[in-house]
Amino acid sequence: MSGRDLHWQDSAISAEERRAAISQRGCAIWLTGLSGAGKSSIARELERRLIGRSLVAYTLDGDNIRHGLCGDLGFSPADRRENIRRVGEVVRLMVDAGVITIIALISPYRADRDAVRARLPEGAFLEVFVDAPLAVCEGRDPKGLYARARAGLIPDFTGISAPYEPPSAPELILPTAEETTERCVQRLLDRLLPLVALERRGEGPEG
Repeated sequence: MSGRDLHWQDSAISAEERRAAISQRGCAIWLTGLSGAGKSSIARELERRLIGRSLVAYTLDGDNIRHGLCGDLGFSPADRRENIRRVGEVVRLMVDAGVITIIALISPYRADRDAVRARLPEGAFLEVFVDAPLAVCEGRDPKGLYARARAGLIPDFTGISAPYEPPSAPELILPTAEETTERCVQRLLDRLLPLVALERRGEGPEG
């Protein structure tokens, strides 16, 4: 069977009906930055606070993805591109389902992140630069990865032996060397909630 034998099957439910059922719009919050910048900490707290507001949210963490969906990939430039492509396709489906999807991935290449954005509806992709200097990330080194990379034990390590391309025009920059996780999450919520929250069924407008 070839590609010409495959056909996209449309849902019997419209995007508007799906949003109305769960009273929210889907959105991708793509947290990118160096290892140790604070992406996972921000993602976990953001997800907790969204669920606390009765919103449907789910985090895709880079390490977790590597255990399953992308467990067959290494860290060469080609494998990193494929990693982001696969994650991007999962994100596209989750956003279409109305889920607020939080992605915590180094995702070092700008073109790969832009490719994911291009596959999503306008306004449904928020690129968030979790910005911490290399020296700060290396000083934290929560997993001991930088020390191993410096010793030559981890090849193709972003920031040491592989490049990182910061976003050129992110929707938000979170300077985690200067701001707490709580402050970063609050700034994210302030930006995110007006985009995703719909009026709950049976509830009137606040005021």
